[in-house]
Amino acid sequence: MNLKLPAKTAAAPSASQRFHKLHPLPSSPGSRNRTACRFSASAMSCAPPTVRPVTIRFSDLQDKSADLSGLIEEGFGPKGLGILSVSHVPGFSSLRQNLLHLSPRLANLPEEEKQKLEDPDSRYNFGWSHGKEMLESGKPDTLKGSFYANPVLDVPTTNKSLIQRYPSYCGRNIWPNSALPELEVAFKSLGQMILNVGLMVAYHCDQYVSKGTQNRADGGLQQTLLHSRCHKGRLLYYFPTQKSAFAKKDDDGMSSWCGWHTDHGSLTGLTWAMYLRDGEQIPCPDSAAGLYIKSRTDQLVKVVYGEDEIAYQIGETTEILSGGYLCATPHCVRAARGEEASGLERSTFALFMQPDWNEVLKFPENVHIHQELIKSNSSLTFGEYTEKLLDKYYHLRS
Repeated sequence: MNLKLPAKTAAAPSASQRFHKLHPLPSSPGSRNRTACRFSASAMSCAPPTVRPVTIRFSDLQDKSADLSGLIEEGFGPKGLGILSVSHVPGFSSLRQNLLHLSPRLANLPEEEKQKLEDPDSRYNFGWSHGKEMLESGKPDTLKGSFYANPVLDVPTTNKSLIQRYPSYCGRNIWPNSALPELEVAFKSLGQMILNVGLMVAYHCDQYVSKGTQNRADGGLQQTLLHSRCHKGRLLYYFPTQKSAFAKKDDDGMSSWCGWHTDHGSLTGLTWAMYLRDGEQIPCPDSAAGLYIKSRTDQLVKVVYGEDEIAYQIGETTEILSGGYLCATPHCVRAARGEEASGLERSTFALFMQPDWNEVLKFPENVHIHQELIKSNSSLTFGEYTEKLLDKYYHLRS
């Protein structure tokens, strides 16, 4: 389930919590005097710096004997941005291209075909969804369409009571087998690759956390994800922008493509977005568009990584279970603006890796997030924990 939690309020930074572990891009003309912006409602009173996340080569990730704790801490630790990327993953580039090129074809299927792919019983968390998600303004989001599926299991369970209780996790995949038969293979291939690489990331996360906690309550991130039936992929397509949609480059619509949120689950895998105009792939015409993160020191940065890299972000469930050794951060996506953005299409893919609905989460003694929902040294299944969050934030259950 793609549950987005409102951004947390960070504590005031200490003198030691400087922005020294980021990797700025080489300065461009006129950018040398940039300073990091403090997070605010407008967020654009100055241009946030552009940084690269910590990057780990796939070959290093494969080596279980390698000590990557320093890199894990730099990317995911208390002073990190909650994101890192993995480079040189064999076969990733072609799988990314295959799936993202199908995104506009899916979005432009006849309406009657797309209606067959809708699943209101799962709150549109399986199959096609357009105009169902609400923007921060409270209006329906019609700028993008989404297609959700579990890349590992078409039918996670046949237990009717579980399907009724956890429809967003336990529902079944809906594929356009007649209208777009190649989607299923492309979706599953990319989703499973991102999951498998994510499990390697999770292994090294566990090695890092184990150095700081001698009596860890849970079985570790890798084992939690390895046994889960809840992983969910989301293929996103942003419809061509109109000239009037984002005409002003100085508009403060910071979260115009995706609102500020913190991921709910364990680990999220992301592809770099693909931009199209009139069916042709092009670079993004607005350098200010893209992913923005609010750092642990209350600073706003724009994050970029290679189109041949997989980015991973920590979710709040992992932050809680790791006792704060691995940290989630609020983030949003800013839309391209200006005349050159007219007619621009955007495709991307995210894989939400999360515990099984029946996975018992053993919460540590010191819980610093959602203390009103979680008791120290208590246990809840991931499904129960999700229900509590839905009750708190979205009032979806009576």
